[in-house]
Amino acid sequence: MSKAGKITSINPPRAIPGGEILIECENFTIGEYGEYKCFFNEKEARIVGVSSERVIAIVPENLDSSEVEITLESGGEKSRAVLITVGKKVASDLHIVANPAVDPNDDSVILTRSGSRGQELPVTLFRLEKSGFLDEMLANVMNPTGIAFDKDGKLFVTNRADGEVLRVSNGTDVVPFATDLGIATGIAFDDDGIMYVGDRSGTIYKVEEFGKPEVFASLEPSVAAYHIAFGNDGRLYVTAPGLASFDAVYAIDKSGFEEIFYRGLGRPQGLAFDREGNLYVAGCLRGRRGLIKISPDGKDAEMFVSGMSIVGVCFTRSGEMILANNESVYSLPLGIQGRILS
Repeated sequence: MSKAGKITSINPPRAIPGGEILIECENFTIGEYGEYKCFFNEKEARIVGVSSERVIAIVPENLDSSEVEITLESGGEKSRAVLITVGKKVASDLHIVANPAVDPNDDSVILTRSGSRGQELPVTLFRLEKSGFLDEMLANVMNPTGIAFDKDGKLFVTNRADGEVLRVSNGTDVVPFATDLGIATGIAFDDDGIMYVGDRSGTIYKVEEFGKPEVFASLEPSVAAYHIAFGNDGRLYVTAPGLASFDAVYAIDKSGFEEIFYRGLGRPQGLAFDREGNLYVAGCLRGRRGLIKISPDGKDAEMFVSGMSIVGVCFTRSGEMILANNESVYSLPLGIQGRILS
């Protein structure tokens, strides 16, 4: 039997650089420190926990492909490789605090450099083209936070500094659409084309007419943001990260009645649905950080992608998962189709 033993499973089998991977194994010989190692595509990874049955390793930066082979080494002997999917970095030097958004017109991804509240930056919106080119948008939006496209493909952005929603046209023109929205963060449209905006101080607004918000629902204030998305059942799903490690995802029906859909996440943030009704939420589950997948009935949750400081998620029409942390954006070719407005 090889001293490197055998890898039996990897949890989760998807990650972004910096994420923590649990490698279940058999007969892994530890020996002295330095005699055992873990490799991702022949690049040595930092091991933060080890036993003969489990290795906990951190995904290295700058891997050369999305399909990555993990191997264990002990006493100069290597185990057979097991494949996982690691996100490719497609943009960096950003400050994203909520979901990116996919432009339905050309499948490009809209990203933000938000800055601290009230901070004026020269460029705050970016367009990541399908070719991988990152283009600066000339639209001047202070503290862009939530981003969403309506059914007609028009782009709307929340400005949390001024508590407003802005419509952005041609990447350059900015027109106020709704004001007096508190600390406006999350934004989403229902299947009827009605806009909803989350004020992190405790209110969800419904904006049926130009510039006329009305209170739709009230929740506890958030220390960060209200992140919102519509599910396949027509309900509005909300995360409002707090200081506890047992926060909830809320579901609000069309009458404004809210209930807990799932409880047990640490600092839940951006969220998105796939076409099968599974919910993906950035946050912490049972002490592990990354992107959590929750079943359509809200009963089961699993760590789906491991990664630190993930704040947002969206899906392109080609099935790529786009993940954003505070500084960078990653693409994972998972073949998942996101929910679209009907």
